[in-house]
Amino acid sequence: MRIATWNVNSITARLPRLLAWLESTGTDVLCIQETKTTLEGFPAAELRELGYESAVHATGRWNGVALVSRVGLDDVVPGLPGDPGFEDTLEPRAVSATCGGVRLWSVYVPNGREVGHGHYAYKLAWFEALRAAVAQDAAGERPFAVLGDFNVAPTDEDVFDVAFFEGQTHVTAPERAALAALREAGLSDVVPRPLKYDRPYTYWDYRQLSFPKNRGMRIDLVYGNAPFAKAVKDSYVDREERKGKGASDHAPVVVDLEI
Repeated sequence: MRIATWNVNSITARLPRLLAWLESTGTDVLCIQETKTTLEGFPAAELRELGYESAVHATGRWNGVALVSRVGLDDVVPGLPGDPGFEDTLEPRAVSATCGGVRLWSVYVPNGREVGHGHYAYKLAWFEALRAAVAQDAAGERPFAVLGDFNVAPTDEDVFDVAFFEGQTHVTAPERAALAALREAGLSDVVPRPLKYDRPYTYWDYRQLSFPKNRGMRIDLVYGNAPFAKAVKDSYVDREERKGKGASDHAPVVVDLEI
């Protein structure tokens, strides 16, 4: 089974690339973040033509997540149980389903904006709600994983220059502690191999020639429980999909499993 996660940064803008990528890679399940569309605007019909069912949690032009699968889509749960919300709004940042016997979550963790901002406190609270929500599945015997854009680089090695991010979100101790608490629920980091250079970055800013200079971050993660991790045969960042006109600022992370 081939499972992947990809922050597409607008599924409408990225649809031709997305459909071509699914067809060329033979991906069985894709976790998508930042769909930036309504439920009605999600391209379920186009994906169905390729043989994919869709589970979507989306409410408008911001955020939005989805799971698309050609190996089954059962027990769909939109949203995050215990979601703390931001300014009295529950944002579409999580959706879960069972695909081919594997339980999967597609998540788009809040950005945090800046240290001390209300959105930063929301990010930490959201992480705690996620940890509580997945604890039972993480400890279970069924293959289980949380995939998506976590908006945190787990270590200093997961950014091109940690000094560049000093005082900013994505690298602070509280964020990394929240990520560590999620792992301690029974999950491990499935670290992909890079297709180029020595670090498997997954995100490069559109500005300042970040991609050609490889000024990247590894913030798109795959956290699997023990049965999931045991089934992993390969994992890589499809850096090629970050190239060219009309690319997302994130690259897909692909995991091959032997179930």
